[in-house]
Amino acid sequence: MEFFSELREKEVINICDGRRLGFVCDVEIEMPAGKICTLIIPAENCKWNPFGRSRAYYVPWRCIKRIGDDIILVEADVEAMCKDELERR
Repeated sequence: MEFFSELREKEVINICDGRRLGFVCDVEIEMPAGKICTLIIPAENCKWNPFGRSRAYYVPWRCIKRIGDDIILVEADVEAMCKDELERR
């Protein structure tokens, strides 16, 4: 079992290109089941946004391949995951 505080300490790495995405800052939870459906990682290296909205990687749970002691390996298209908050709503 993992606690959210433990997930926040793990670095997320995309195995498709070896890119370091960053550290988990939040999660989306499917209600009422209470299952995590998406990891949210602040995107420091996404394309610049002139409107100043914060951008993040939204990694679906199905893209997670392995959760280790200090990293989370994902397999996903990084550009498709990089969105700002208003795009997600």
